[in-house]
Amino acid sequence: MRAAYAEAFAAVAGRPLVRLPQMPGRSESEIFFDALASNGADMSASGSAERLLEPFSAELAAALGKRRDELATLGQPLPGAAQALAAVASLDDTVQTVLTGNSRPTAELKLRAFGLDGFVDFDIGGYGSEAYPKGTLLRVARQRAADAHGVPLEAAAAVYIADSPRDVDAARTGGARSLAVATGRSSAVELRESGADAVLPDLTDTAALTALIVRLTDPR
Repeated sequence: MRAAYAEAFAAVAGRPLVRLPQMPGRSESEIFFDALASNGADMSASGSAERLLEPFSAELAAALGKRRDELATLGQPLPGAAQALAAVASLDDTVQTVLTGNSRPTAELKLRAFGLDGFVDFDIGGYGSEAYPKGTLLRVARQRAADAHGVPLEAAAAVYIADSPRDVDAARTGGARSLAVATGRSSAVELRESGADAVLPDLTDTAALTALIVRLTDPR
C-alpha cells in the first residue's frame, strides 16, 4: 500500500516520499534503495543505504499493521490458494515456506490477514529485506530448510511455485524445479517458453497441483 510505504520511508529517510519507484516484481530492498536515490535522501548521517534497510522494513511492517483491516478489504487471495496450501501441507515429508519480495514481518502480516499463515514455516523462508538476487535467495532458503530438518541440501528436493519468467530463472539458479502458475502478468504460453518444468492455469485444481509436486520431486 502506497500510504504505508510513504509513511515508513519518511520515518527512516527523514524526508517525504515524492517519487515512488516501480514496485511490481521487485524486492523490498530494491524498491527502497531506488526510492532513496530518486528522492535525494542524505546518507551522510546513516553511513549507507544498507543500514537503513532493516529500520525501514520494521517501519513498513508497523505502518501496514495499522492498516490490517484495509489489507483484508482491498486485497484478496487467489482462487484456490487456501485449498492449495492445505493440500500441499498434507503431502508426506513436505514443508512449505515463502520466497517473497516482502520482509518477513510484512509477509507474515499479509498472509495472516487472509488466514494463510498457518500453512507456512516462516523461519526457513527468503525475504526481500535480504539483499540477494532472487535465485541466490532461493538457494539460501533451501539451505535453511535442509539445516532445520536435518536433510542434506542435495537430497532436499524443492519446487518453486510462482508466476513469472523471472521466477523460472530464479528456480534454475537456486537449484529448484519450477511450477509456474498463470495467475500473474505472464500467460501459460510465456511461462512454458521461459522453460518452466510445469505450468498450471491457476491454483484451483489441487489434485493436479499435488500430483505435479510429487512428480517434480521424484528423484527418478
